[in-house]
Amino acid sequence: MSSRYQYIVIMIMVSIFGKELKAQGENGGALGYTMKSIDGQDIALSQYTGQVLLIVNVASKCGFTPQYEDLQNIYEKYREKGFVILGVPANNFMRQEPGSNEEIKAFCSTNYGVTFPMFEKISVKGKDQHPLYQYLTDKKAHKFGGAIKWNFTKFLIGKDGHIIARFSPNTKPTDEKVIAAIEAALL
Repeated sequence: MSSRYQYIVIMIMVSIFGKELKAQGENGGALGYTMKSIDGQDIALSQYTGQVLLIVNVASKCGFTPQYEDLQNIYEKYREKGFVILGVPANNFMRQEPGSNEEIKAFCSTNYGVTFPMFEKISVKGKDQHPLYQYLTDKKAHKFGGAIKWNFTKFLIGKDGHIIARFSPNTKPTDEKVIAAIEAALL
């Protein structure tokens, strides 16, 4: 086989393999990704299959930071029914999450009694955007796409891993729209 044909075969394989990797996340929705916990453990989001998730990019020094209290309250209210909140710290907005993972964990625990799963600090926008957030914000993949504009943007993920609602930072976790969507998804 000539080097030209070898090159073509390699490019076809790269193209197919790359599409397969992208499709894994898309077909499994948000459940097709792996994240690191705030303690550095790899967590396959597929472990949450069959549960309803609320994925929230959080920050400790933001005007919306008191939403941690509401997030913890709705987590406690609905977790026995299969509801999980995933807190994802990000420092993308006016450096409102400057701390280390250890500092973030201590802040959340001490100030808000957070017991829902927290993940390591990532980027939710820009060139270094985490692959999960590439999927969550992809306008071509689903109707809930679009850039993350601030901390405490909330994505409600159905039991199958697909996005079923998106709520702005201004929408409190206890807002009746959020609660109604969570309750409907848990049915």
